[in-house]
Amino acid sequence: MNFYENDPVLQDIMEQKFDQSFWPWAHEQLHRFGEMCANEIDERAVHTDREGQPKLIKYNKMGEDISEVWLNEGYKQTIADTYGEGIVGYLHKPIPELGRRGNYLYSYAQGYLLSQSEPGFYCPVTLTMATAYLIEHYADEELKAAYLPHVASTGETELYEGATFLTERQGGSDVGANEVKAVSEDSCYQLYGEKYFASNAGACGVAMVLARIEGSPKGTKGLSLFLVPWRHEDETLNGIQIRRLKDKLGVRAVPSAEVEFNGAKAYLVGKADQGFYYMMEALNLSRVCNAVASIGIMRRAYTEAYTYAQQRKAFGQSLIQYPMIKDSLVKMCVKQEVEMRTVFDMIGFFDEAAREPEKEGDATRVMNRLRIAIMKKETAEQAVHFAHESLEMHGGNGYIEDFVTPRLLRDAQVLTVWEGTANILGLEVLRLLHKFGAHEHFFEEMNQRLSSVHVLSKEVGIVKSELKILTAWIGEVLQKGSDVQTFYSKKIAERMAVLYEAVVALEAGGKSTRNQKVAELYVHNSYSEEEPMDSPKSLQYSEEILRFNKVLH
Repeated sequence: MNFYENDPVLQDIMEQKFDQSFWPWAHEQLHRFGEMCANEIDERAVHTDREGQPKLIKYNKMGEDISEVWLNEGYKQTIADTYGEGIVGYLHKPIPELGRRGNYLYSYAQGYLLSQSEPGFYCPVTLTMATAYLIEHYADEELKAAYLPHVASTGETELYEGATFLTERQGGSDVGANEVKAVSEDSCYQLYGEKYFASNAGACGVAMVLARIEGSPKGTKGLSLFLVPWRHEDETLNGIQIRRLKDKLGVRAVPSAEVEFNGAKAYLVGKADQGFYYMMEALNLSRVCNAVASIGIMRRAYTEAYTYAQQRKAFGQSLIQYPMIKDSLVKMCVKQEVEMRTVFDMIGFFDEAAREPEKEGDATRVMNRLRIAIMKKETAEQAVHFAHESLEMHGGNGYIEDFVTPRLLRDAQVLTVWEGTANILGLEVLRLLHKFGAHEHFFEEMNQRLSSVHVLSKEVGIVKSELKILTAWIGEVLQKGSDVQTFYSKKIAERMAVLYEAVVALEAGGKSTRNQKVAELYVHNSYSEEEPMDSPKSLQYSEEILRFNKVLH
């Protein structure tokens, strides 16, 4: 089994997007990593979820608070294997064989493969990516020299996994209510207070923490960003205690904790009044990771459903021979494929902006944030739906922990919560529309891209018609009172995401007859009411759709 080899759509996307000097190396590395993810990493993930969950060792034998988190040996090997592949490191330093840096497209392709086996571990990877991003772009040269080589390590020096601590008990999504205090002392600060949901606590070497310097105003404008080493150079805790680990529904691989700061030594990153802005930049990166994890779970759910439908017999024939099963598999395949193409389309834009955020123009920044918000929401919800569909196709077996389907459903559910719920994302979209006219930029881009599609004229016409309808509808909603606008904000995000995906599907439709059928089905499933017919579209196209994207063993 090899998650990369078995995914011709991913290979097609990567070959199109990587330049010719990068593609041969990336293709070989992703092939090797895809095999690792489908085999040993997947086996370790089962153990971590079932028997090897992180454990808090609160006190040593002398009764001293050591707040140490135990990780099983297999999980530690996954840490070494994954970071050794440069999933974080090659974003910030040259690849030895090529003498050049990697890019976010490559890192996110790795994340997509990893999430099919261990989405829980992709959380610490995400946090380490965000930590490295913040250090490289906003820390001073001294901090950068001291910590970035460790956070970006691929094995040549000690790895410091990262963490980003925002959430406090009284705040949650209301980050402006945060109370953790920063007290100036000599050339650094000391932090006091607690973070209520601190993922990768005890496993990280360094955390990026939002805190309020004494005398700073209330709200988000009074928050500053600090780099906080987990331990001192002598390996003693840096004024940090873990109160307890969270007993979570899923993603059990990542230790999430309640953390107390009692005079923790901290270093200011960037300007004191820009902490919230810096962290929101990192949050956008993490939201992309969330979308990548979602399409990874979608792919694994489809893989498991397809395989089971081929192997399981009922009433004298394989499940896959039944029309209802074929219809479900075709719809899953088409949605996952189009959603993956759209996520990597979004990543292409993000990759350019993330390299030099200070040079990002207003329109570019707005469109990046809009794409990320609508796709994070859509993919997270679809991940839960796919996990449910796969579980249901397995019948009673799907509910048994011997199969991967229960873990997929448990792990998928957190993706609707991490990095902003649907409600928060709806409000983010509404803010972008009001403050920056994001919908105008969006509609202009979608129109331009549709004008370049020269196949499937009927489907292009359907999407153009929907674009006009959506333009008018959003304009009408924005004229209503604030309560009405908030009520419809999630629906706005959903309709924009589906339209974006339809445009991407149609663009890909010109590359092959199969891609045309995928695009036709996506538009049909999204916008058309099918009349009863002797041969429904999903059944007409099922052989070609499923044969191309089948699972190989």
